[in-house]
Amino acid sequence: MRRRRMRTLLLSLVVLLTSTACAGWGGSVGGGGANSINVLMVNNPQMVDLQRLTAEHFTKATGITVNFTVLPENDVRDKISQEFSSQAGQYDVASLSNFEIPIYARSGWIAPMDPYIAADPAFDQADILPPMTESLKGPDGQIYGQPFYGESSFLMYRADVLQAAGITMPEQPTWQQVADIAARLDGVQPGMAGICLRGQPGWGQVFAPLTTVVNTFGGTWFTIDWQAGVNSPEFTKAVQFYVDLVREHGEAGAPQAGFTECLNNMVQGNAAMWYDATSAAGSLEAADSPVRGKIGYAPAPVVETDSSGWLYAWSWGIQAASEKKDAAWKFVSWASSKEYEQLVGEQVGWSDVPAGKRASTYENPQYVAEAGAFAEQTKHAIETADPRNPGVQPRPAIGIQFVGIPEFPDLGTQVSQEVSSAIAGLVTVDQALDRGQQLADDVAERYRSRAEGNS
Repeated sequence: MRRRRMRTLLLSLVVLLTSTACAGWGGSVGGGGANSINVLMVNNPQMVDLQRLTAEHFTKATGITVNFTVLPENDVRDKISQEFSSQAGQYDVASLSNFEIPIYARSGWIAPMDPYIAADPAFDQADILPPMTESLKGPDGQIYGQPFYGESSFLMYRADVLQAAGITMPEQPTWQQVADIAARLDGVQPGMAGICLRGQPGWGQVFAPLTTVVNTFGGTWFTIDWQAGVNSPEFTKAVQFYVDLVREHGEAGAPQAGFTECLNNMVQGNAAMWYDATSAAGSLEAADSPVRGKIGYAPAPVVETDSSGWLYAWSWGIQAASEKKDAAWKFVSWASSKEYEQLVGEQVGWSDVPAGKRASTYENPQYVAEAGAFAEQTKHAIETADPRNPGVQPRPAIGIQFVGIPEFPDLGTQVSQEVSSAIAGLVTVDQALDRGQQLADDVAERYRSRAEGNS
């Protein structure tokens, strides 16, 4: 608890510094001379740990000063987009997800890392989990990002509640089996819903889990030849299933429920199951969690595919316009290294290690001792994720819980508003997806036109 309070204070300090146009402990952006780099990154707790450890360990070892600018997620995405699209060169490194990196690589905004990887065998690229590496490649097949930490998705459930009800969770559950279990557990304890599923609007909220459901039901946002499929029979069946499940056996206030709300429901005993990010397990198994030791973990439910977990990673990209790429790589390779994970484990705590990216993490006995309840399941979920072929048909862009095109955040968010309305009972699923189809077809038309123009 003391460590958590300290991290909260550090995070507050970071926000205060960035709100007053200061770049954190490294000084003002652009300062420090030739032997310094500027890093623009999201204000997640793992990044706060990184800031605190950098000067004492990385700078002391390399002589490279790191000037951090830290912002909330929405703000940092906007600032990174503006900075990298203009190629101003003010920032050398930025925290990017596996959604942005292939797009930025295609646009020539970030530098390929293959030459540095080849010259730095100690980094051990082969230790990075293959789906992570694949999701951070550009269209030319080169690697353009290194993961800081990653996640997939799986089904979390109250093992004690299932046992008391005489229910055994299948090793690889189908969505129908999950729905049947949710029906049996709904109300089995006072105030306990059968399942919690995100319903909050947003391409990264409801459509994070829902797009994986669409994939395994046989649907897709776009076919390989850029035909919109939002109101296709498969897409419709998946969304209807999801909406019915959360309306009939899900949490109260589902249209406004996102990751945080479902996490709170599980911790407080208000949900028997939850399908969401593997990163949630750390909170469920925290020392002060009322449900610690009571949670079981199963792979993401499937229908027509062998697996259906998503893939997400906060990663590092080096701006193409940077004049300090060598120093930038030294920072990136350190921040994504085994050495850094060991440092966090020893200095901060093994439950705080930025995991989900390296195979060796899951062979580290110190980490496994802390995260043994979910470590192997997390690794399996990431290893079985396929960002290029997440469904039953070829896709025109990389991505599992998203479509890797610049238009998707706006498209996904608009369609998600319709789906949330369906969860609230304000429109039917057919009405929601018919509207979504029009929006998706507008996007698809642009890509069809480009393909015709290039033919």
